[in-house]
Amino acid sequence: MLTPSSNSSHLTRGYSIAIISAVILSTTAIFIRYLTQTYQIPALVLAFWRELFVALVLFLTLKLISPNLIKVKKQDISYLFIYGFVLAIFNSLWTLSVALNGASISTVLAYSSAGFTALLGWWFLKERLDWAKLVAVTLSLVGCVLVSNALDLAAWTANFVGILTGILSGLLYAVYSLMGRSASQRNLNPWTTLLYTFSFATVFLFFLNIIPGDFLPGKAVHAGDLLWLGSSVLGWGILVLLAAGPTLAGYGTYNVCLSYLPSSVANLIVSLEPAFTAAMAYVLFGEILNSTQIIGSLLILTGVIFLRIYEGKLLRQSNSEKELSPA
Repeated sequence: MLTPSSNSSHLTRGYSIAIISAVILSTTAIFIRYLTQTYQIPALVLAFWRELFVALVLFLTLKLISPNLIKVKKQDISYLFIYGFVLAIFNSLWTLSVALNGASISTVLAYSSAGFTALLGWWFLKERLDWAKLVAVTLSLVGCVLVSNALDLAAWTANFVGILTGILSGLLYAVYSLMGRSASQRNLNPWTTLLYTFSFATVFLFFLNIIPGDFLPGKAVHAGDLLWLGSSVLGWGILVLLAAGPTLAGYGTYNVCLSYLPSSVANLIVSLEPAFTAAMAYVLFGEILNSTQIIGSLLILTGVIFLRIYEGKLLRQSNSEKELSPA
């Protein structure tokens, strides 16, 4: 049975891990930017190798440290198969959204997941949806719009198909978050879940890339395109580092935080990612944050802090009621 102090520690740990996840995930764009600009590697080819290297690194790590985490119950395989499919489709939709809409618009549409997650979590997982969470969702969405410069009307050149694709990427990100929360409720270890979802996603992305034709931007046009980096040791090294570092650690810590927090809360906290990315881009590439982006970053941060204070208040009230109630 959890004591009041352990409940508070549980909540604090969840928020801390979620923020760490947002920081780690925000470095992903740095690696992807380098690979796409330096080698012009197709986005879905990059995604395939990224998933594959994550699965391989995690499998070898678990095999060495904790082999029992590689095993799963037969009844969980079908669930993890679907979870991996969701991950693959989310990555594909987000990549297609970038191709159709550009970085700014696709980022905003992907982070519509905060609203989707709150609503779907309330609907399917019976998570609480109150005024405080709605305020936090609103602050997060407005902040993402400002950070990504989506108020620039020139950026909104996408057609209906592009906008629809971007919204669907946000929806799939929300579904991914909900399935991660559901996996924790099934008592699946977060790292075991990560291993199987990325393994299945690798298979899906492989077949997506080898389907004949160039109907999907960023996919391999010919089978040989899967070896796009050729003999570039540096290119392959950066790709492995992307998988073993930001991707594995970022998704891993996100899955862990879902063991402590409702999916809607975790997704809101991770929406800090665009603000962290903007800050790192300023430090590493000299990209200057304008006043609008700074305000957007502060709005996202305000939403997270507000929700944390409100959750803590609810927890203290609940503990007080328990203490006052007769045994």
